[in-house]
Amino acid sequence: MEMGLQVVTLWGGLTAALLMPSDGRAGQSFALDSIRGLQPHDVTVEAVTYQGRKAVRVMPAVAANAELLAPKNGEGGGIVVLPAMEFQDGTIEVEVAGKPRAGATADARGFVGLAFRVAADPTKYECFYIRPTNGRADDQLRRNHSAQYISMPEYGWSRLRGETPGQYESYVDLVPGEWTKVRVEVSGTKARLYVNDAPQPVLVVNDLKHGNVKGAVALWIGLGTEAYFANLRLSD
Repeated sequence: MEMGLQVVTLWGGLTAALLMPSDGRAGQSFALDSIRGLQPHDVTVEAVTYQGRKAVRVMPAVAANAELLAPKNGEGGGIVVLPAMEFQDGTIEVEVAGKPRAGATADARGFVGLAFRVAADPTKYECFYIRPTNGRADDQLRRNHSAQYISMPEYGWSRLRGETPGQYESYVDLVPGEWTKVRVEVSGTKARLYVNDAPQPVLVVNDLKHGNVKGAVALWIGLGTEAYFANLRLSD
């Protein structure tokens, strides 16, 4: 276990909601300092302290050497659905840290992000995520693939990259394992991804593939990832 990481012992079966009053603005806050009410799908989740911050750690549910043999779908990935809420339009903000997990394959990137408008079938959702190890890579093409939009299950990254190269991914400066602020703004069939309080979005999507629907919000990770999430907030 890496230095600075303190695992918090948890009781099973806790289902209390994580909702807390907002600080005077319309919205909901999720401290993400416990696993109460969280609904993991194809991942494990536990409460930890990471780099001095209370958070939840999310990792694939299978061992690193078995991930490619038993992925959830053709491109892997897993989510942790937040409880007691329905999201259509608005803003989602969260702090994330992602890096390749121990034993991951060489092409692991520390994939970490947010899924939104998650359907009752949790394999169906919209998602923005980042690839932290790409942000400062020496290969410019890898840098260009630092931020990604996907719409599962029909539009994974490989289909989008193959059919519309460069349209649904872009560059952003990232450091693996360091806390990164992510903000997603959604309105109708449009969504924008902002990183680290930048005034301009790093990625703009004007045609969300599932259309203008409602659904849950979830924490998202990809194959070979060790990820941390803290301080999620939803607002109008």
